[in-house]
Amino acid sequence: MAEQQSKLIDGWEVVIGLEIHTQLLTQSKIFSGSSTEFGQDPNTQASLVDLAMPGVLPVLNQAVVDLAIRFGLGVDAYIDQASVFARKNYFYPDSPKGYQISQMDRPIVGIGHIDIQLEDGRSKRIGITRAHLEEDAGKSLHEDFVGMTGIDLNRAGTPLLEIVSEPDMRSVEEAVAYVKAIHGLVRWLGISDGNMAEGSFRCDCNVSLRRPGQPFGTRCELKNINSFRFIEKAIQVEIERQMDILESGGKIDQETRLFDANKMETRSMRSKEEANDYRYFPDPDLLPVIISDAQIAAIRAQLPELPTARRQRFMSDYHVTEYDAHVLTLSREIADFFETVVAAAGGAAHAKIAANWVMGEFSAALNKAGLDIQDSPISAQQLGGLVARIIDNTISGKIAKQVFGFMWEAEGQSADDIIQDKGLKQETDSAAIEAIIKDVLAANEKMVEEYKAGKEKAFNGLVGQVMKASRGKANPAQVNQLLKQLLA
Repeated sequence: MAEQQSKLIDGWEVVIGLEIHTQLLTQSKIFSGSSTEFGQDPNTQASLVDLAMPGVLPVLNQAVVDLAIRFGLGVDAYIDQASVFARKNYFYPDSPKGYQISQMDRPIVGIGHIDIQLEDGRSKRIGITRAHLEEDAGKSLHEDFVGMTGIDLNRAGTPLLEIVSEPDMRSVEEAVAYVKAIHGLVRWLGISDGNMAEGSFRCDCNVSLRRPGQPFGTRCELKNINSFRFIEKAIQVEIERQMDILESGGKIDQETRLFDANKMETRSMRSKEEANDYRYFPDPDLLPVIISDAQIAAIRAQLPELPTARRQRFMSDYHVTEYDAHVLTLSREIADFFETVVAAAGGAAHAKIAANWVMGEFSAALNKAGLDIQDSPISAQQLGGLVARIIDNTISGKIAKQVFGFMWEAEGQSADDIIQDKGLKQETDSAAIEAIIKDVLAANEKMVEEYKAGKEKAFNGLVGQVMKASRGKANPAQVNQLLKQLLA
């Protein structure tokens, strides 16, 4: 595993640790039977348990535990087989109980790691300290009220897995790469939809500065950031703020700060609490969570092939580059799509051209249309069929782009149908191509003379004329070969 050396900024080393809250993909909440469906009318999905009515008791959702174990196995982490829930005491208007049920001393997931890929091609391993289960709070609403705040408790009790990293990141690039890696993994494992716009995936960023070799500096926490772009901008802004203070001889106060994307600034929210400020103690209403070896083994057996393993297999089986393998495993959907394209194109021998089409023309079309891969008008089977026609010389790469455009617009049509209907089959008959070349040579005597005088560019011009005369259908390789023969 290649290590990324720290990049100093004006002699300062940036130290970043991240806490990611990901909503687990269950139909009901962590301690009640209320629905977790997003977008419902306020306070229509809050039961007596969620409202903290007297005499009600929480009941742990078994599916939440299974999903947490699934994540732990995905990051090669220690699974605590006797984890404990605690009460984290604090008052906030959208938390009816006056405390949050969370985990402190015995989190369900212990030390693990995940590998990130950096823009220069190198990898870095980021440690994961823990991942613990907890319930989400409700939501304070300000937009629709003048001089008042509304409280929506639909989110109260929604199951969260809080994933806490080691302070191993030394640049904004590394922090964003780590968040994207965790986001990709929770979706790959099927434990969260990762929908950042709906609050299913949020990040708290702990940022500090130090001189190289010195102890960690005082950190500030940037709270509840829910987009990759805002994470990048917030950390950049906070680095600049702390640097200005330190360079002028000031001192950083440990605090929680909010990022204002409109003003591009962070501002103080509250002084940063320590664990003892929350007066954690074991929740008397919940027994320890006992996990058997058999339960862990059953969940491990159901795990999909993990991104790292699939990346290695793509490189060994399909002989794609490390970079290509990384791009093709950014999501499980892309990886599955690619393998189906390869199979439809004729197998592993043609994986490189399949990879080029998936990462190139196909991905560009998705981005331009703003579509997810599952909404593509061209299926993996259809794209594989198009690649197969390039491989068997039915069409050229240039014509293939035309066929792709027709396929994108005419949803459901195969490459074969379009090639037939549009008369786009490549001309591979040597006699027919030779006849076209002779006509071109006769019509372009000056260009022929230039080529014979040593001007290589004239050859490319003649090739272009032949392709134009054949309406792009002549096989380019044959054109080059026959043209050289006739010119000789």
